[in-house]
Parts: sequence; structure tokens; C-alpha cells
Amino acid sequence: RHVIAAKGARAVIPNNPSRAIKYPLDKNLYAQRHLVECCFSKLKQFRRVATRFEKTAQNYRAVITIAAIVLWMR
Repeated sequence: RHVIAAKGARAVIPNNPSRAIKYPLDKNLYAQRHLVECCFSKLKQFRRVATRFEKTAQNYRAVITIAAIVLWMR
């Protein structure tokens, strides 16, 4: 949490139920984080995205865009 704060970001990590010291959790921010993580998970289901098969950043970005469009159209 200190490393994340030093970078100017806020830690949105849920507490372990058995933890003695409970840290506050912004549920709205956590929900947004979860949404982004689910999006990355769905994108990684495409083999070309997961393996970074493309040689250039421009082509890799295009593959991610195509994968996102396919997911959006489902």
C-alpha cells in the first residue's frame, strides 16, 4: 500500500477477513477496478492478445481493438 501511495495512486485492495487492522475500501472505485480487470480477462481469451504474437506495437494495438470490437458485438 505504501508503494502504491508513493506513486500517487490509491490502493483498492479488499481486506482479508482475518486481518487485525482493517483498511477502508471505496466500493465504487473497487467496482470500477473489477470491471477493468474483467475486461482484460476477456481480452486475454483471444490467443493473439494473450501471447503478444504481433511484432510491432501498432499491430498489437490493432489486434486489441479488433478483439474489443468482437467482445462489444457479442
